Amino acid sequence: MLAPTVLRTWAPRGQTPLLRHWARHDRISVISGLSVSPIRQHLGLYYQWHHHNFHLAEVCAFLSHLLRHLRGPVIVLWDRLRLHRLAPVLDLCRRVPRLRLESFPAYAPELNPDEYIWTLTKKRLANGSPDDRYRLALAVTEELEACRASQRRLRGCITHTGLPLSHA
Repeated sequence: MLAPTVLRTWAPRGQTPLLRHWARHDRISVISGLSVSPIRQHLGLYYQWHHHNFHLAEVCAFLSHLLRHLRGPVIVLWDRLRLHRLAPVLDLCRRVPRLRLESFPAYAPELNPDEYIWTLTKKRLANGSPDDRYRLALAVTEELEACRASQRRLRGCITHTGLPLSHA
């Protein structure tokens, strides 16, 4: 959102930092996923953003995006959002046998490495105040690209969940 996330920061004694921002609720929506190569254990980050809330078409488009970029079987672990369980998503899964959908347990965001990607991203964007949705999208994209470029950060997001990096 354009309203900034505020975190504690440092400032010279007696000079309280001021964070000026517009009282606007404009936002962008981002869907993302973390991939693990079963052989090399290489991690990847995939995402797409829009100026509106995600609908079924965008979820299906993101799954298709993943299928274009990932070879072999693709197992998608995601939360139990209703949008993830609707007929068009399930139809895509039936049409593409290498795509398998699995859900995390209910109320278990701590098991989802993607939640940690967003924790990192939001923390790095905290105390910022973009002027419009374009600058917000640019800032989010820059942080996601920095995260994508760091195997250490991506690996940390998986390690933090306590889940194994591979099923082997």
